[in-house]
Amino acid sequence: MNEIREVIERKAALLSTGDAEAVLSHYADTFVEYNLAPPLRQPGDARDPAALTAWIATFREPPRREVTQLEITVDGDVAFATSIDCLSATPRGADEGFTLWFRVTLGLRRVGGRWVVVHEHESVPFEMDGSFQAAVSLRP
Repeated sequence: MNEIREVIERKAALLSTGDAEAVLSHYADTFVEYNLAPPLRQPGDARDPAALTAWIATFREPPRREVTQLEITVDGDVAFATSIDCLSATPRGADEGFTLWFRVTLGLRRVGGRWVVVHEHESVPFEMDGSFQAAVSLRP
């Protein structure tokens, strides 16, 4: 379980370096990705860092990501993990940065002796009052 924790925390820490290839080195070559940005499903291809590189470039500095409330379940060569993560960044052209808390579920497999992400799902809840606005002001 410590190996998996290290993969998840290292992947998050690498984001702040801006090195998309290093971040993606913790993923299987192809993986299922449902992240916060449209479309509903991202094309998960760890061999192509272009999309992640382009997203990182939309900020003054690479975003910082913190993993909290991490829970991991392992059975053989398969694991899943849940966490509440925090993303902090300042978009290019903005006067102020933002902090966003969101939910994460990861599926991992041991491939060639190392744990890699094969499924990633990120989400924010939305208001059920009919406005359907993302509830981005929530904090753990």
